[in-house]
Amino acid sequence: MHTFSVVQILTASIAPVIVISGVGLLLLSISNRYGRAIDRVRLLAREMGESDPESARRRQLSEQLRLVNDRAHLLKRSMLYSSLCIFFISLTILSLFAEHLLNLERDFLALPFFALSLVSLLISIYYSIRDITVSLAALELEVSERLRGDLHLP
Repeated sequence: MHTFSVVQILTASIAPVIVISGVGLLLLSISNRYGRAIDRVRLLAREMGESDPESARRRQLSEQLRLVNDRAHLLKRSMLYSSLCIFFISLTILSLFAEHLLNLERDFLALPFFALSLVSLLISIYYSIRDITVSLAALELEVSERLRGDLHLP
């Protein structure tokens, strides 16, 4: 393999490598949100265990727990698809190398893998956006509980 060939392969791999870097940062952010959701589930479960089974507070905690649990599942899916995106990007880079090494038609394998990585990234972002909307619903529930408590409303 000539030096020029290696340079061509590396040049073709730059964009996919940049995508891996960006998706890695996204995955880091999502995993931090996931850890926070898991911690919140544990805290709410503990509070529920300490509350009166027939109280309004327990019902509120139960609803909060349901929302945070939903968030954890959304974030898990988002992390799965982000990881799948990185997997497909890695296959894109390997296929670029193999295609060049074997003198195959350009982008015969790389293009479908890259397309799959972009689809995976879109699905991951979709689940991240859904998490944001569910977390806002959980926040609104908590704020309404606090306001009711401060105003001594039923």
